[in-house]
Amino acid sequence: MQQGTLMRKVKSKSWKKQRYFKLQDDCMTIWYQSKRTGKIESAFSISDVETVREGHQSEVLQSLAEEFPPERCFTIVFYGRRGNLDLIASSAEEAQCWVQGLRQLIEPKSFPLTPALVSCTWIRDWFQKADKNKDGRMNFKEVQRLLKMMNVDMNEDHALRLFQAADKSESGTLEGEEFVLFYKALTQREEVLSLFQDFSEDGKKLTLLELVDFLRQEQLEDEGTEELAMELIDKYEPSETARARHALSADGFLMYLCSPEGSIFNPRHRALWQDMSQPLCHYFISSSHNTYLIEDQIRGQSSIEGYIRALKRGCRCLEVDCWDGPNGEPMVYHGHTFTSKIPFREVVSTLGKASWENSSSPPPRMGASPCSSHPQRWAQSTATLDIAALPGRGVPTSPSPTLQELKHKILLKGKKIGRLEDMLDGPGDEAPDVSDDDNGAEAEEERRRVKVVLGMVHPSRGTKHSPALQKDKESLAQALSDCVVYCKSVSFRGFQEARSHSRPSEISSLSEAKARKLMRDAGNEFVRHNTWQLTRIYPSGMRTDSSNYSPQEMWNVGCQIVALNFQTAGTEMDLCDGLFSQNGRCGYVIKPPFMRDKETLFNPSDPGSREGPGPVTLTIQVISGQQLPKVANSKDGAVIDPLVRVEIHGVPADQARQETKYIENNGFNPRWDETLQFQLHVPELALVRFVVEDYDKTSRNDFVGQFTLAFANIKPGYRHIHLLSKDGTSIPPSSLFVHIRITE
Repeated sequence: MQQGTLMRKVKSKSWKKQRYFKLQDDCMTIWYQSKRTGKIESAFSISDVETVREGHQSEVLQSLAEEFPPERCFTIVFYGRRGNLDLIASSAEEAQCWVQGLRQLIEPKSFPLTPALVSCTWIRDWFQKADKNKDGRMNFKEVQRLLKMMNVDMNEDHALRLFQAADKSESGTLEGEEFVLFYKALTQREEVLSLFQDFSEDGKKLTLLELVDFLRQEQLEDEGTEELAMELIDKYEPSETARARHALSADGFLMYLCSPEGSIFNPRHRALWQDMSQPLCHYFISSSHNTYLIEDQIRGQSSIEGYIRALKRGCRCLEVDCWDGPNGEPMVYHGHTFTSKIPFREVVSTLGKASWENSSSPPPRMGASPCSSHPQRWAQSTATLDIAALPGRGVPTSPSPTLQELKHKILLKGKKIGRLEDMLDGPGDEAPDVSDDDNGAEAEEERRRVKVVLGMVHPSRGTKHSPALQKDKESLAQALSDCVVYCKSVSFRGFQEARSHSRPSEISSLSEAKARKLMRDAGNEFVRHNTWQLTRIYPSGMRTDSSNYSPQEMWNVGCQIVALNFQTAGTEMDLCDGLFSQNGRCGYVIKPPFMRDKETLFNPSDPGSREGPGPVTLTIQVISGQQLPKVANSKDGAVIDPLVRVEIHGVPADQARQETKYIENNGFNPRWDETLQFQLHVPELALVRFVVEDYDKTSRNDFVGQFTLAFANIKPGYRHIHLLSKDGTSIPPSSLFVHIRITE
């Protein structure tokens, strides 16, 4: 990668400043300085970077598309809520140099990072933050301050002994590599060493047979165990001599336990592993609400970034609300509010680029609300989308196609028109069913959306058009209607009515309140309905702050499209990410067999109605934590008092939570050694959420980290849980060490 590259930093169409960007010698830090003043303006760590996007993949760069070619443009995306960095290089070659170089540093697939290397880069990152005078050395007082920054509250005498042992030069200071030695002594894992010695006859190594015993007895690996043991030794043993002798040292054992193979998440379930030949209604589908919004529902910003983030997160059902804009340009925003607007063509362009980045993923679905804009604008904007439509004016040849059959297609959810005059002049017949306790504004918004879907009618019913324009609109309304094949929107008028008159290719939208009422009154009928037809759930109109409802209760009755506000972090999005983190993150998870049977007796309020094996017992021994992060905005020198809470989210009978005691002043290597136990009546629907909090006896505990996964993806045995932030991003090297047992 080039050093000191001059590039344009872009914030808006009119704000383009030239800055020098430089990768420091540590290959972990990038700083940039003003070309005019020479002053260093900012710096960021490679560990802060989530991904790099090439071309015009931001609103700002799209607005400059005519001025700068995509080959010179790229966007650096950071973890969390930090704003993206849009850059324009002086040449395509220079842009590629930075893009490929950054990807080499941040992507594990192209730049393999062992647990040891992750740890070392993290240490050096902290070292540079504390090395104020940049002389590459730290005295004992500086080390003590750094330990506080790293969430370590250690006895001074013990810290001094470790410091002196690492000071090989006897200079009274630690240089970079000496600090790494100090850190390794600090982080020695007694609980892992004890486990290692339980299976090692000489206490120094695990022979191949000893490792096989450990894998079978503790990790419950029962297939190809010897082959697996050989693979682990070859992959994680740092000593060439030990590898040659087919042995695993204590360091290699720790590296294995910290690896994907030692994770609580079954690595086989990370890839696409489920049956993808079922009809759409047999899957839970990752779905977003008002995808274009990245803030609140009233005054928030609309941005294509909302679509990019949702698709990157595995979302497969997106919402696009279109309204008339200037000069006949369709605009996307939240109608009747003060949210900002984005051109419809930019949304379509983004969907065309981002939808197929994971080629193994089945199709995304798009709910669109066309307005009364000029028909040619619509035709031009959507020409690049591969919409799933069949011959015969949109009549499906199969009532319920499989995901595999619809691969690489986009499905439009909307209203189908019979007689055109019914669409243009008659009353709408597919407004969502709205219960008495629904918010009026949200109900009206949903009616508006559905009423104008594919109808080309502005919400103002009295609008008059010239005969020529009206003919254009009628023609396009029919053409768009023909694109709606498998997701025809219909009003929900009860389960009996649906059985008698509805089709598998139709879909109903229900508010969260209406869905809850149906659960209470007719839980089994709701489950049966969802075995053959799609149901979409949307948030209450009272959630103007973009808060979320619990998706779990909707999944419990088999609702497929449970729309959430992806921009709002919290338990609800943790559950969504936890469910859809499996199966290649394709956004589709197959429902349990008893939720795909039209004659099922299952009712989530009566777990005994589930067909299949009896309840299972989940036993979790929470052993220790490693390098837990400090609480955001905490005071200098503050050290957390961590506790672990385990939550079960599932059917009502399985909902439970238990927590450990808190450990005072130790966020670095706390030790709990506590056992928690849960009985699961319907494990197929259960999600397990691990939460670490900073205990506070006078106020609410502070969030530290979490990890959520479906029960079906848990690997038993001694496992590490790699924690995620509030935004769902990784926070290496923070983890929990647990022992898992599952019994019937």
